[in-house]
Amino acid sequence: MEEGKTVNTARAIEVTTADLPLHCPMPHMLLWNAHPRVFLPIEQQGEALCPYCGTRYTLKGGPAAGGGH
Repeated sequence: MEEGKTVNTARAIEVTTADLPLHCPMPHMLLWNAHPRVFLPIEQQGEALCPYCGTRYTLKGGPAAGGGH
């Protein structure tokens, strides 16, 4: 396994504002090309579900102040 890469087995991932704009798969995933890259709107709700692999992303600290865009 490549150093610093994680296997795409986590089904719940907490992300921070540093990870925005959020997309799945994320760059640190070992199988970064496991499915087409899809951008996920997480700012307003504080969570998003990838329609391809089912990974649930949660924004640390909850929805962005002001509801995002």
